[in-house]
Formats: sequence, C-alpha cells, structure tokens
Amino acid sequence: MTIVLQETLRAVFYAPFYAALALDAYGEEGVEVRHVRAPTPAQAARGLCDGSIDVGWGGPMRVMLTNENDPNCDLVCFCEVVTRDPFFLLGSAPRTNFKLADLTGRRLATVSEVPTPWMCLQADLRRDGLDPAKLERVSDRSMSMSAALLRRGEIDVVQLFQPFVEELVEEGAGHIWYAAAARGPTSYTCLYGRRSWLAGHRDECRRMVRALYRTLRWVGVASGAEIADVVAAYFPDVPHERLGKALDRYKALSIWGRDPILPRSGFERLRASLVSGGLIAQGGRFEATVDNTLAEAVIAEDPPALTLGSRPKDGGWRRPPGLLS
Repeated sequence: MTIVLQETLRAVFYAPFYAALALDAYGEEGVEVRHVRAPTPAQAARGLCDGSIDVGWGGPMRVMLTNENDPNCDLVCFCEVVTRDPFFLLGSAPRTNFKLADLTGRRLATVSEVPTPWMCLQADLRRDGLDPAKLERVSDRSMSMSAALLRRGEIDVVQLFQPFVEELVEEGAGHIWYAAAARGPTSYTCLYGRRSWLAGHRDECRRMVRALYRTLRWVGVASGAEIADVVAAYFPDVPHERLGKALDRYKALSIWGRDPILPRSGFERLRASLVSGGLIAQGGRFEATVDNTLAEAVIAEDPPALTLGSRPKDGGWRRPPGLLS
C-alpha cells in the first residue's frame, strides 16, 4: 500500500523529513510513501480526521488542539524528530546578556503563521514574572513581512525561523538575541496519525519510524553543508551556503533528537505553554496522546545510520514530490 504523508508547512527545521524523502529512506525500509502538503497549517489535521491523509508530520500542538476540539479524531504522536523550539528573536542592534525583560518597551513582531512560537514565548515571559499582554506586539504579519519591518526600522525585534535568521544576519540587518531552543526540550514536530489507523498498520508505521531513526543518525554526523546538498531541492530560493549555515546553527542548538522517542518532559513543557496561552484548556494526558512503542521497538533493533547510497547515478537528488505545488 502507499502511505500518504503530509507536511504542515515548508520549513528548514523539518530537514530530517526532507532528507528521508530525498534519500529514499522509506523505500529502503520497504514502505511506499506519497508526500503531500497541507493546504494551510490550520488545516493540517483535517485530512487525517477525514481519512484522506494517513500520516502527518507537524506539532504535537496540532494533535492536542484537534483532539480537544474533536474527541472523535483520535490523533496520536508516535515519532519525534524536532525536539526543541526552532525559533529565534532578532533585534535591530547587537545585544549581549539578553533577558526576556529586555522586550519591555520594544516593538516586537511575533509569528502569525502558526501559534506554537508565541505560545512558548509567552509562557517563558510568564515564567520570568512578565505580563505578555503588556508587550507592544505586532501579531498579524508573516515572517517575511516582519523581516522587512525590521530592515526598515519599523519594529525593534522579530520572532523568526530559518532561513530568515541567516539572511538578516548576513545583511547586518538583524542580530540574534535569543534562541528559543534554550528553553529546554519542547516537543515540536513528530509523526502523528489516528490511533485506529495505526492499530491496523503497525508494521508500515514501524518501518517509517525506522527510516526516520536512520535519517536522524545520519543527520547527527553530517555537516550543515552535507545536509543542504540533500535537501536543497526543497528550498530552491535559498542560497546553498545560507542553507548550510542555517542547518549548522540548528545542529549546534540540538534541535533534532538523537532518536524517535517523544519524551514526557518535552510534551509537558509544550502542553503547559499551550494551556497558559489559552490555546487549549487542558490538553490530553501524555499516555493518551503519545505512543512510543514503535520508537522503542526500532531503537532496540539498532539499525545503521542512513547512507548516501540512494543518490541517483546521474549525480542529482530525487526530485521532491509536489515540490511545485
């Protein structure tokens, strides 16, 4: 059978997922995958609930939110890949010894495309005794628009992910004040699907988890430039050197896990952030929302790291499905 695998949005911090596709990691494990993109991040879970999508990759946030709003859609997380917050705060001027209190009195543009970055940031502000509602915040601009506002001096600080970060740093228009990865393990991206569907496709899902585990092992030893070589086709508008630097920065921050286990600590930190920000009322219990049994089984098998052996003979990487969609 062919498994329909959906990404939430195009993002550099999803690099291991793109590497698994480009290197045919799923094919090596005997699984046929058809890669598609969600119409919008907000609609990412809809296809899983109606059965048009088999497996998604995206945030446990989406799983908790969907299950709370639709108890009949029994989504479950089963393979973590992004284990820390991949967003940054950049200011218009250099700043050392940054503290979140330094945002007070400054114009801040936060991410509008998805809710998790702000949920995490506002939770950290509350932790430090600050009131997020008192910030002078622009919350309705895209990341590309926010970057432009910073360049023009119309705001003081922006919340962004890669490759916007490297682009602004290269230009001298932005300076990294804070990497949200510093907040500690925060479950950010995993594979997820309906528990009822997983029950009937355990072997295929185990093979998918095995493919991603092997990919994570390769990512763990590869350089940013080497990863960029593999995933570049997914980012045709990003210069290769910039993409490599973005990936190296993420590696230095331990954005990607070493294995596919989704830890309770990362789950609870994320859940608490979503609750404190009012996105969800409670969120599901860890045991009801996360299934680590496939990850545990794959780790016990101790598969080798993925290699570059899937590179086509013509020297080019396999063209990503749906790249132009």
